[in-house]
Amino acid sequence: MISPFLVLAIGTCLTNSLVPEKEKDPKYWRDQAQQTLKNALRLQKLNTNVAKNVIMFLGDGMGVSTVTAARILKGQLHHNPGEETRLEMDKFPYVALSKTYNTNAQVPDSAGTATAYLCGVKANEGTVGVSAATQRTQCNTTQGNEVTSILRWAKDSGKSVGIVTTTRVNHATPSAAYAHSADRDWYSDNEMPPEALSQGCKDIAYQLMHNVRDIEVIMGGGRKYMFPKNRTDVEYEMDEKARGTRLDGLNLVDIWKSFKPRHKHSHYVWNRTELLTLDPYGVDYLLGLFEPGDMQYELNRNSTTDPSLSEMVEIAIKILSKNPKGFFLLVEGGRIDHGHHEGKAKQALHEAVEMDQAIGRAGAMTSLEDTLTIVTADHSHVFTFGGYTPRGNSIFGLAPMVSDTDKKPFTSILYGNGPGYKVVGGERENVSMVDYGEIVKVQSWEGTRCPLGMGLGTLQAPCRRPQGQGSPKSQDLSQSNPSSNPLVRLSSSVTLGMQHGLPQLPFPS
Repeated sequence: MISPFLVLAIGTCLTNSLVPEKEKDPKYWRDQAQQTLKNALRLQKLNTNVAKNVIMFLGDGMGVSTVTAARILKGQLHHNPGEETRLEMDKFPYVALSKTYNTNAQVPDSAGTATAYLCGVKANEGTVGVSAATQRTQCNTTQGNEVTSILRWAKDSGKSVGIVTTTRVNHATPSAAYAHSADRDWYSDNEMPPEALSQGCKDIAYQLMHNVRDIEVIMGGGRKYMFPKNRTDVEYEMDEKARGTRLDGLNLVDIWKSFKPRHKHSHYVWNRTELLTLDPYGVDYLLGLFEPGDMQYELNRNSTTDPSLSEMVEIAIKILSKNPKGFFLLVEGGRIDHGHHEGKAKQALHEAVEMDQAIGRAGAMTSLEDTLTIVTADHSHVFTFGGYTPRGNSIFGLAPMVSDTDKKPFTSILYGNGPGYKVVGGERENVSMVDYGEIVKVQSWEGTRCPLGMGLGTLQAPCRRPQGQGSPKSQDLSQSNPSSNPLVRLSSSVTLGMQHGLPQLPFPS
């Protein structure tokens, strides 16, 4: 029998062994505090240059807890404890918080918030590019209530503009940059009610090609919304869900090509190989649609067919930076949100780490003297972690004690609702009996049990088709978006040099 004193002594030794020697010296922390103060004093001399370029990174659903967990994961991917790691966004000199409510909702969605930070106008949940006078699903409340975005302002000022996302290019976040829609779900005319069509409202994919015809860079997913109903997809030929959706018979890719001047070099690509073959300095317009729906999670990405977010950002900047008047680029790490909605913490956090890598890539390609970079989120999630885990504990690991409620082990990462918790036979399943840290690739279909490794949840019901097996199933992910004042990070204090009374900071107040 081991005495409690011996257990306490062993625990104390283990805890002490986790602390680097330099951190045991008070001088280490005091020197760090002094350096932080010196850095803050240097920032009192503001950079008052006018920004020629603006890059806005939007981590969809990337609340404070997600940023913290992603920081730890990034460090652990480099074989470090993790907590001491600095994300690229941590290196930004200015940080703030923003309120994220919609005009009609305490808990916002990505459409109303996108309208707020891109157009400077708070709006109703589920609407994009319109004021609060527009009611969701009510087409006849749209006309006269349209609001324009920073992308339009930049284009009107002679700048080049681009949109890069890991979701569909006609999803909630990017659509607020160019569309005016009473419903974020009107991806194509196939998803619109007859009443809205008869009243003259246009779907979001149609608006992408017609509202701002000279967007220089568009990259993401959403291929099926551009083609006629039942047209076979170029990549997933046998997958019916990947086929074209348009009822009007339009081929929007051909329409996109027809709008481009003949003396300009415009390219449509649908896979990574085609994308990386291009000479970006010889490209004037680029349309890249790499999946029928949303792009694959970074963990599941096919490196032959799908580019990473970092790769797309690098190519976008190379194309846009040719304009001597500058550019505006919207970059969305959109599948952070999807991972959280599905209770898949591993996917969500790897998406956040990849977006942080893209932030670093953009920073290396631009200058603080003429480029304003903003990193923010549109809302948070019911995602948390705790359990008094020791330093360096795997971010996907178990807490070091059992629950005081049911005396069973629990993961330090928890979700407040949604998949990831279920009572089986009156009890919660013992998660120590499942390999919670590994992604298990199995064929799981609707209504079947998914391995815990697919998402740090005990049960996944219903499960999504595994990534890479045909196209991802389109889901309405607009629900359960708890908000908690996402961070806004600024690379410098340079002023936005555009017309139309543009606010200095384009995020919701």
